[in-house]
Amino acid sequence: MGSLNPLFPPLGDTILFTPLSIGSLVLSHRIVQSPCTRMRGIPELPGVWKCGPLMVEYYSQRATPGGLQITEATNISRLCCGYPGIPGVFTSGQLEAWKNVTDAVHAKGGYIFCQIWHVGRGTVPALIEGHQTLSSSNIPIKGKAVNGNEYSDFPPRPMTVEEIQTVVGEFAEAAKAAVDVAGFDGVEIHGANGYLLEQFLHDNINTRTDEYGDSIANRCRFPLEVIRAVTSAIGAGRVGIRLSPYNYYQDTRDSSPNTHWAYLCQEIAKLPEKNRVAYVHMVEPRFDEELDEQGKMAALAAYSKTPVAGTKTGEAVNSLVPFRKILQKAGIKFLAAGGFGRENAEAKVSSGAADAVVMGRWFVSNPDLVRRLREGLKLNPYDRSTFYGADPPKNGYTDYPFFDEVEGA
Repeated sequence: MGSLNPLFPPLGDTILFTPLSIGSLVLSHRIVQSPCTRMRGIPELPGVWKCGPLMVEYYSQRATPGGLQITEATNISRLCCGYPGIPGVFTSGQLEAWKNVTDAVHAKGGYIFCQIWHVGRGTVPALIEGHQTLSSSNIPIKGKAVNGNEYSDFPPRPMTVEEIQTVVGEFAEAAKAAVDVAGFDGVEIHGANGYLLEQFLHDNINTRTDEYGDSIANRCRFPLEVIRAVTSAIGAGRVGIRLSPYNYYQDTRDSSPNTHWAYLCQEIAKLPEKNRVAYVHMVEPRFDEELDEQGKMAALAAYSKTPVAGTKTGEAVNSLVPFRKILQKAGIKFLAAGGFGRENAEAKVSSGAADAVVMGRWFVSNPDLVRRLREGLKLNPYDRSTFYGADPPKNGYTDYPFFDEVEGA
């Protein structure tokens, strides 16, 4: 067995392999599978996608006893879709198909949360039955949608208060169906990466002057309403939320991420216990879809200069640590994502900067990632060209080898 002769320092005796309680769950290790869009769903109806056997295999391959997996983002309604091959949780067929996934993960002793989203302006009418896209304002994304349409040719319409409340209800309904019907252990609200909830948070997009804009308190209103609705529907211990204060993806760029997301974290921490999420999952400032780490941090440093109140002298201005400290006082667990691997995951947790680390790319290419990190085994490299679909779909999805299948292992 290769584990008798590790090529790298085994992490099995580190804090990464100690138990962690999140809500009612007790994880056996702190390496969480990231929500990664893979676009491998199969058609159920025109524009509606569900899980097929390949997705069952994919999540089952990566399940571990006491490990937590977070699914790819799933559509909460027909009119929130932005990409083909994205399964939803709003039809009975979709929920039945997801039940095959959750059963397979539970059979291996694992836990799985369903990430639920609304893409907002991140789509075009052709993908949502001709309806106009919705957002906090009428500002379109630059560039082209997945079908080749220019976003600027189909600018979004600012949501009415009634529409906002409808979507709040759709988040809650999706969460309840995901848990009660599809068998998920909980849900993660997607409030990051430039999608609808973040389109309200970032002040370069949200130009509203009503109760959902014009101040950080108002810009946080919609996400906080979603949190209250979802936790009321399924219980706070089954709910997490993903946030990306320093996001640039899809043209989001907040003027003061440190002060604004500190406010949001304070408001989350102040929620009644029945509505206080079990965890917050945040993306590191260094991570960006377009800039490298050095470029991203330099770009942030050029304008994001205000530290979070209470930050110690010498602490990095643009850092997740102050947010973690705000949430920690309320007993909310903190998951960190963005560029983590064998070399830096343990330090993130042992330093107290996070309770667990979330990995995406290495989980994509290593179905047995947890074992490989525990025993110091070599990792399979990942192939970016197959991240968002492939022909055939199994390529770069379910065909990465387990360690024992590699020649010479």
